[in-house]
Amino acid sequence: MHRVFKLAASVVLLLPFTLPADVYQVEAERLANLMSWKPGEMIAEIGAGEGQMSFFAAGLVGSTGHIYITELDERKIAHLKEDVQTHKLQNVTVIKADPIGTNLPDACCEAIFMRRVYHHFTNPARTDAELFRDLKPGGLLSIIDFPPRSYLPPVEGAPKNHGGHGIPMDVLAQELKAVGFEIVRESDGWPEQDYCVIARKPAQFAP
Repeated sequence: MHRVFKLAASVVLLLPFTLPADVYQVEAERLANLMSWKPGEMIAEIGAGEGQMSFFAAGLVGSTGHIYITELDERKIAHLKEDVQTHKLQNVTVIKADPIGTNLPDACCEAIFMRRVYHHFTNPARTDAELFRDLKPGGLLSIIDFPPRSYLPPVEGAPKNHGGHGIPMDVLAQELKAVGFEIVRESDGWPEQDYCVIARKPAQFAP
C-alpha cells in the first residue's frame, strides 16, 4: 500500500509503505516548529527507521538544504536507500551508524533529532559527545523518548540508572549537560506519553 505523506505545504511524497501519519506527521510538524527548520538547513535523524520524519524534513529544507539519515539495521538502510533513489531525493544521504558512533561529518548540522532511540544507547556519554561534535555551534539536538516502562524488557547493555526500558527525562537531561549541552526545553504531553528534550550546543563553543 502507498500513502501520500505531505513533506511541506507545497511538496508531497508518495511513500512505498504504510505510514501512521497521525503519529509521524504530527511529531514531525511539531519538531519543525520547535526547532525552526527552514530551507537551506542541514539536519540529521539518528536511528531513522523507515525515515518518515526525515522525508518530511527533506521537504522543508529544500534543494539548498540536506538531510542525513542514520540507521544500524542493514535491511532498513537498504530500504531507505531504495526510497531515496526511487523518489530522486537528491538532498538526502543515508549513513550506516554503529552502536556508539553516528558516522556523521564533524559540525555538519544545524539540527539533529531522534525518536525513541536514545534509551537504547549503551554508552550515552560517548554517543552524546559524538552528537555534540556533529552539531555546528548553536545547533539544536531534539530527543523524543519515554520514561521506563515496566511491561517492556530491559535494554541490554543500557546504564542501570536508565531504569529499564526507557529513560527518565531528568537523567537524559543530565547526561546531555555532562558533555556540554545547554538544555533549552523539556516537555511532556507528546503522543503515547512520550516527552521531548531540546538541547543546544553553545554558540561560542570552540573545539
